[in-house]
Formats: sequence, C-alpha cells, structure tokens
Amino acid sequence: MIEPQHLAALVKIYSRLRDCKAAWVITGSLGMALQGMDLNVHDIDIQNDKKGAFEIERQFLENVIEPVDASQSERIRSYFGKLEIDGIKVEIMGDIQKRTNEKTWDEPVRVETDRRWVNFDEMQIRVLSLEYEYQAYLKLGRVEWAEMLRKWLQNQAEKMDKTK
Repeated sequence: MIEPQHLAALVKIYSRLRDCKAAWVITGSLGMALQGMDLNVHDIDIQNDKKGAFEIERQFLENVIEPVDASQSERIRSYFGKLEIDGIKVEIMGDIQKRTNEKTWDEPVRVETDRRWVNFDEMQIRVLSLEYEYQAYLKLGRVEWAEMLRKWLQNQAEKMDKTK
C-alpha cells in the first residue's frame, strides 16, 4: 500500500523528472506497489546510470542528505546518494553492478532494457519490470523477496490464463 506521504513525495519526484533526459526508474518496494503488489513501502528508490544519478541529485540539491558517490558492498556497487523529500527517504542509485562470483561484476544495469511505464494517479511512472526485479533479488541472494515476486508473477500468469 502506498501511504499518502510516499505518494506526495512521488508526485514531487515525477514533476521534476518527467522531462528529464536521464533514463530513471522507480524500483524496490514502491516500484512493485505501483505494479499492483500489496506490500508496505518504506522509502523510494530511483535507479539510473551514473550520469543520471548525478543529474537527479542536481534536480534535488535542497533535499540531498548524502551526496551521490561511488559505493560498494560485498554483492553490489553503484553510485549512491540519499535525498529526503517531506520526511521520506529517497535513494538514488546509478550504474548498479552485482557481483556474479568472488571476482566478477555484472555489467552496469541498463534500466532502459527492463523499464516499463505504469499509469498511476494521472502520472506515467517509469518502473523496472517485476521479472527483472525477481532476477535481481535472486542474484543478490535476497531469497525472501525473490520468492515473493515469483509467487506474485505466477499468480498473475494464472489469472491471465483463466481469462483466455
């Protein structure tokens, strides 16, 4: 469920980024909720390439709480920064790479490849497909989220089969 405060922050993000040339998408729990999944949204995640991450930061300079910079953990690296819009945490990620084994990183995610548009509250929101999200969570070892996505996708496919 998308709480009113998250929706208000999303409206502000959308109004500033709708004409932005960067290939941004909403991902994570909000992206999933926008595509129909029933789950709690805790923050807003915006994914992009490196250049786009810095562009989004420039669009929201008054909201920056952690500037975009190179960031790396054991399984993921990206250009990462944080905003706060009306009390809602917004994470910006650019050129996300996932570790495929102990030595190798995937190529940076090209969000254009798996981007979808969702009509929501008179906005056309860019999101990552749930199929992509499922694969990404598997690669990151986040099995619980991957399983939740798999079950939801399977349920949606079964509903489509029944309507044929």
